[in-house]
Amino acid sequence: MAATEDAVRPPALPWTVRVQLAAFSLAHRRDGSIRRLFCSLADLHVAAKRRPDASGVRSADVTVDASRGLWARVFSPSSAADAPLPVVVFFHGGGFSLFSAASRPYDALCRRLCSGLGAVVVSVNYRLAPEHRFPAAYDDGVDVLRYLDANGLPADLAVPADLSSCFLAGDSAGGNIAHHVAQRWTAAVPSSSPAASLRLAGVILIQPFFGGEERTEAEVALDKVCATLSMGATDAYWREFLPEGATRDHAAARVCGEGVELAEAFPPAMVAVGGLDLLKGWQTRYVEALRGKGKHVRVVEYPEAFHGFHAFPELPDSGKLVDDMKLFVDEHRCM
Repeated sequence: MAATEDAVRPPALPWTVRVQLAAFSLAHRRDGSIRRLFCSLADLHVAAKRRPDASGVRSADVTVDASRGLWARVFSPSSAADAPLPVVVFFHGGGFSLFSAASRPYDALCRRLCSGLGAVVVSVNYRLAPEHRFPAAYDDGVDVLRYLDANGLPADLAVPADLSSCFLAGDSAGGNIAHHVAQRWTAAVPSSSPAASLRLAGVILIQPFFGGEERTEAEVALDKVCATLSMGATDAYWREFLPEGATRDHAAARVCGEGVELAEAFPPAMVAVGGLDLLKGWQTRYVEALRGKGKHVRVVEYPEAFHGFHAFPELPDSGKLVDDMKLFVDEHRCM
């Protein structure tokens, strides 16, 4: 039975997290629409750094298609590895409308993933809505995979990388993009194809952003409880991303039910679900849809986690997520 709003209480959070959440809440008006000027001013960017940081991670930007501003930031360990490292292609969240691969929180997160997973991380700077609606972000994701398949990773990486152990990952809207890019790639390039050097070994969806016209029990119960998201905000994001006039039952949003198309070669999936995330009902339906199609899915749950918890390294669940991701990568990578 779903908990009522009065029965749900968020956990105590460190003051540093509370301050950041309070600042993020200013990004949306009461109706959920985005304050774009505030967001553009608050979204601090950092440059790539070829010199290793304290954890031994370096980064460099790679242009994929200058004509549309498509590029990626590549994070790699600075010391040589005993064997080629898996590759994680990462899509940042932000409702398809906010942030970039250079945004400070995502640069920091990808550095943590690079170090914690022992992987080369490729963070995709895809085009944003509303200037670039569906399917622009999906097209950009597929084209980054094509670029890697044709050109490989930068030649000056200090470590060898294995594109036959390539994972897609993303949080929130980035998780949505990871699913659709995986579906497109595996439908067009079967895993057994000798023509492709890039093989998708798995897809990791961190609190993925799915939805529909129907309101789930979690959306109703957690609308005023989830510290970083509301139904008004999710509705606004969908209005800016989906084709004009489309409803939230569009195939980009509603990825559940019998009508979901999944390629035979769709890879094993890991889905991270937060107990205080109002999107968890849709995430559960997504898992059921994959399992209904015979796909391998590993669900990891964090009962006290709100939407976007992983961006805060102060939270124990954030570190646990990285550990869970490493277990998944190690299980499914080619050895």
